[in-house]
Amino acid sequence: MKLLYIIYQICIGLPLFLVLTILTALTTMLGCWLGNGHFWGYYPGKIWSQLTCLLFLLPVKVEGHENIDHRTSYVFVANHQGAFDIFLIYGFLGRNFKWMMKKSLRKIPFVGKACESAGFIFVDKSSPRKVYETIKHAESVLKDGTSLVVFPEGRRTFTGEMNEFKKGAFMLADQLQLPVVPMTINGSFRILPRTGKLLSWHPLTLTIHQPIYPLGKKGPENLDMLMKESYQAIHDGLVC
Repeated sequence: MKLLYIIYQICIGLPLFLVLTILTALTTMLGCWLGNGHFWGYYPGKIWSQLTCLLFLLPVKVEGHENIDHRTSYVFVANHQGAFDIFLIYGFLGRNFKWMMKKSLRKIPFVGKACESAGFIFVDKSSPRKVYETIKHAESVLKDGTSLVVFPEGRRTFTGEMNEFKKGAFMLADQLQLPVVPMTINGSFRILPRTGKLLSWHPLTLTIHQPIYPLGKKGPENLDMLMKESYQAIHDGLVC
């Protein structure tokens, strides 16, 4: 069965995925260029992600949609197990949002330009001024009523275990006094870990936890609380 799945993904899944990716990128760029980036910056990518999971025969389960108020802006944070985290969140979170991502992803052919057209936020750490500009850009996005999705570990795990969180996402939530929604991803590491080359079949689960609301005042105490409670909620949702 495993051999059949490998043959399927190489001969059918991967070629179709590449075509889907290029079509989605072109649709996003054209739609955002014509106008209404709020729509075209989200829905083509959402459909692309859902079709990708379907194409590779991966069952998806989402828990906790009832925890989200669609009239509220959130900073969503999740553990980063593997490449399929993107498809799971983009396709099945059920909420229009912007990604906060590494600057290096801008170099991916078609995809990088589509992300730029969609208004996603590229994190530039090349200098303190660039970091400041990134934070200000993210703040402007959140002030417009849009939500943000961040992987606070900053990179995919090598082992399947969670890494320490970086402060960036929580600083934004603290500064704008927005609730943080922790999300636990299970299964992605088994499908395609960071060091993997081929997919392994495994179900994907996204657990959306209760929002964590700020203490009502900005500062280190609020920042520390948001980070610790988010980490604990995500960690407690992991399935060994």
